[in-house]
Amino acid sequence: MYTYVCIFFHGRYDNGTYNPPVKISEQQEPDIPFFLKAFLNIYPKMWQDNQVKFDVSLSQMEMRSGEYLIDKLDMIEDTKGNSGDRGRLLVTNLRIMWHSIAYPRVNLSIGFNTFDNLFGTTTQALYVLTSYKNCRYEFIFSNMNNRSSRHYTSVMGVYRAYVSSKIYREIKLRAGIILNGRLSILPQEIIELTTAGVWNLSTDQGNVGTFIISNVRIVWYAEMNEQFNVSMPYLTINSINIRSSKFGPTLVITTTESSGSFILGFRVDPSEELRFLHSKITSIYETYSKSPIFGVEYTFEHESIDQAEVVTEQITETDITEDEISNVFSVYFSEGEVKQRKPMLAQNLGLSVEEPKEGSTLEMLWELFPTNK
Repeated sequence: MYTYVCIFFHGRYDNGTYNPPVKISEQQEPDIPFFLKAFLNIYPKMWQDNQVKFDVSLSQMEMRSGEYLIDKLDMIEDTKGNSGDRGRLLVTNLRIMWHSIAYPRVNLSIGFNTFDNLFGTTTQALYVLTSYKNCRYEFIFSNMNNRSSRHYTSVMGVYRAYVSSKIYREIKLRAGIILNGRLSILPQEIIELTTAGVWNLSTDQGNVGTFIISNVRIVWYAEMNEQFNVSMPYLTINSINIRSSKFGPTLVITTTESSGSFILGFRVDPSEELRFLHSKITSIYETYSKSPIFGVEYTFEHESIDQAEVVTEQITETDITEDEISNVFSVYFSEGEVKQRKPMLAQNLGLSVEEPKEGSTLEMLWELFPTNK
């Protein structure tokens, strides 16, 4: 839920003096326009690059709109969680996925935005360290083909492309996007409209500048100071409305919660021009939502992947009850550099074994091995 005590482009400092945000209304929650309500139902919130998931359904392994497969390797082992089980590694522009060949419901989905570190070893192992929901996970993927390091080069290359293209997916404030009064155009970006004389209502006086609408984002920058700017990808926008304020009719853009829940206000005269801007943005936003551009471009060095053969193989899914699902993901917890744990007697095995990690039991570890039913 948004707290609509409006912060337009939030407060800022000028010459050591703090300029507070401008309040436009005291409503508790903005109304979501009808076209965005439809989009929220048709285009669910993107989670693929921001989450770590275990044993997901086949539908969650499929590509979402704007996601595409970059590489696929069939001789990859999930060494830490499913040692000895041959699996398939899928690399997309948003995440990497692994699933067992014999038991596809045993799988992983790891978003690039959760990566903390990524490195390889001389033993053909790829180490992926991630953070998600205040937990750190470590994944080790080994190539059963000892002559190939493709699993490392592909994941590393696509991850670097993902990191370098964050401007397509994140709000940027006071960024170096304007050079000599012109916007630095991104690859795949097309400028749809440029309008001068648009006021950004971040201070009591406001700042006049230029408003640019492209096929991937909205940009505004001040005429007097090009470094005072904002770049808003459509992926971060939650709603676009025209509202009344002390400045008159105002174009109000709210961003998603994951993007900081910013509320930005812009004014342009005459009001007909304001309505035209609103109509133009909503139209482009609708087109973008159907086919989003995430900006991840990677030149594939091997044979290209046939998109038709992705994960849509004939796999029969079985319903799994909550009782059948345990916290097997605890085997992936990353503890850093710790000493070897003391041995303990396992009564059911009649053996001395290393004490399991905190939050894990021997029974849970046994459940990592699929059983035939």
